[in-house]
Amino acid sequence: MNLPARRDAAILIVDDAPANLGLLRKLMIQQGYQTFVANSGERALSIARRVRPDLILLDVVMPGMDGLETCRQLKDHPSTQRIPVIFMSARTGTEDVVAGFDIGAVDYISKPLRMAEVCARVRAQLQIRSTNDSQHEQAERLRTIVDSMVEGLMIIEASGRIQYANPACGRYLGCTPEALEKKSLDDLLCAPVAQEYLDYFARCAEEPEFAPQPGAREVIVRRCDGSGRAMDLTLAPMAMHETLFIGLLHDITHHKQSETALQRAALLDPLTKIANRRHFDSFIELEWQRAVRSGEPLSLVVLDVDHFKLYNDTLGHPAGDIALQQVAGVLQAHALRVTDLAARYGGEEFVVLFAATPAADAAALAETIRAEVEALQMPHPRSPSSGSITVSIGVATMVPTQLDDVEKLFVAADRAMYGAKEAGRNRVVAVDNGGMAWDAVKSLVKR
Repeated sequence: MNLPARRDAAILIVDDAPANLGLLRKLMIQQGYQTFVANSGERALSIARRVRPDLILLDVVMPGMDGLETCRQLKDHPSTQRIPVIFMSARTGTEDVVAGFDIGAVDYISKPLRMAEVCARVRAQLQIRSTNDSQHEQAERLRTIVDSMVEGLMIIEASGRIQYANPACGRYLGCTPEALEKKSLDDLLCAPVAQEYLDYFARCAEEPEFAPQPGAREVIVRRCDGSGRAMDLTLAPMAMHETLFIGLLHDITHHKQSETALQRAALLDPLTKIANRRHFDSFIELEWQRAVRSGEPLSLVVLDVDHFKLYNDTLGHPAGDIALQQVAGVLQAHALRVTDLAARYGGEEFVVLFAATPAADAAALAETIRAEVEALQMPHPRSPSSGSITVSIGVATMVPTQLDDVEKLFVAADRAMYGAKEAGRNRVVAVDNGGMAWDAVKSLVKR
């Protein structure tokens, strides 16, 4: 009995033989996987970095870049290094198989392919990937929480030596966390205060019944350049650990009012005058948490200007800048609520977040944006697909839970946008929370 496939699993099949490619593609679709294909190593790298599939079936023997080199480059790139690769090859000698595993493959299937075996190995690796991803995501979530804390966090030994410091500590004290990990409380605090804490550590170790109440204390912390900074310091024993203590640093130095204006300016893209990527990343995190609490849908629009490099090459960068400003203006006109945000995410790529917006409404908004950009009638003389500037749009909608990660929403919207380009550009492709996709140009529900 076949196990059900992960509904959201995406498979990339790489083979230069059309017959193999077609057969495997049909098989993977029948198994319920979202399937992408490539007939060369170069094409596989491009798709993998864009789509980030859950697993890659990779032929070893291909003209040009072979499977071994393709796998090597996949494992060298941060965005694809964790994607499991299963090699497929008629070369099943020990040296060939070992070479595949040494490069980073997780499995090796001999040709001619036995389709039932292919399905079983794919299922097994997806299950392993799912388990590993869950563990990795939990660890990364904890690391992200600690690394993104505004407060400085330290782990301190009973001797006073700093065992760990998060990035905020480094920012507060003017050095890297690694440099702080070579210091002790004596280096940060004046001698009498440092001794008080060491006495406190000793009492915690010697008197098991001692139950101190954590509290903040204002201290002057010595920065790495020798200057002092007023901070609140909270120290408490680590749960279930007698010899380690958690220290929290909170900066209480007042910022100058002029810094507020600089911070606001840092949130805008200087060319288009809409939000920049930094602002958007912070904004979506806040709206994500709000959606988790409220149970309302969150919709993300990812938009790419079609053939923009060709537009720049033909008409020049000043014309390209004007085109980007025009597109940004259309987006800004539709981000009307305080919970909506349009941003330039990089180059010719834009994003729009619509909070509390169902999938059909988001698709309708995206189609309106697409039509209004086309209606600008900005000539694009050398475009292979249209005589004027157009955009390809992907839309993804989720009702997030505490078990989800915002990256999942980005990947879904990006895949949808990639699908719009593959389908001919100048269109909207949307996916909903269940992974169902449709061409929004033909399936609109008006807002």
